[in-house]
Amino acid sequence: MAGYRWKTFFEEEDRPEKPRRYGVTEVRGPHCSLFSQNLLQDVFESMGQFVDGLKFAGGSHSLMPRSYVKEVTDMAHRHNVYVSTGDWAEHLLRKGPSAFKDYIDECKQLGFDTIEIDAGSLGVPEEVLLRYVRLVKSGGLRAKPLFAVKFSKSDIPAKTDRAFGSYVVPTPRTSELVEDVDLLIRRAERCLEAGADMIMIDADDVCREADSVRADIIAKVVGRLGLEKTMFEASNPKASEWFIKQYGPRVNLFVDHSQVMDLECLRGRNLGKDHTSILGSSYFLF
Repeated sequence: MAGYRWKTFFEEEDRPEKPRRYGVTEVRGPHCSLFSQNLLQDVFESMGQFVDGLKFAGGSHSLMPRSYVKEVTDMAHRHNVYVSTGDWAEHLLRKGPSAFKDYIDECKQLGFDTIEIDAGSLGVPEEVLLRYVRLVKSGGLRAKPLFAVKFSKSDIPAKTDRAFGSYVVPTPRTSELVEDVDLLIRRAERCLEAGADMIMIDADDVCREADSVRADIIAKVVGRLGLEKTMFEASNPKASEWFIKQYGPRVNLFVDHSQVMDLECLRGRNLGKDHTSILGSSYFLF
């Protein structure tokens, strides 16, 4: 009688051990609710081999005592987990041009490994964004720009060609948002050329809900930037399921800490519930 066994992705090295360059799982730290050190310790001790990164989302690290933040980053490092800031750098602009460099130095002192740069919230010209990426890299940290698919209409370059050096009338700022995946990709490519380590794609208008995933946008981003250099925010388990079904275990995802085990099951170590409807028969060896 023929038998079967679960396929493990170790067999083809589809997802290596940590530290990983792809198949990365980054989890959300303190944000909308309190996240105690005991809870973090439980997550790391029980699922640490499946967690690659921890992000202090929404600038939550700015509200906590420095000693607490340092204790958390030290704990993460003991479990080979990198620590990232959330979208907070935009609040530094009003403090002057040196504030961003001071922020990088402070993040390094507190044990952060990665600084996330929210390109949309910053609202700065492209060359300034690239300078911030270079500053993060020169400070010895990893840079991870965050992009949304919608831009202010005034940021969309005109379609007509202009002579080099000609005067261009500034476009008045507007609150109207326009979807432009090509502009997202072009700016992301320039950030990667400037040294960015990963590009984070915001879930809004792309993959916030599993039943309205913009597969066309995601496919275009992955096709141009590659799986290894992109990370997608999967705001719920169904969205994670969709990504694994479409792109396999190598896709990089940012999820809530409560999703880690289910996500790892989907990635293939232990297929878990509903595996036949998610992964199909090709994931079995007979």
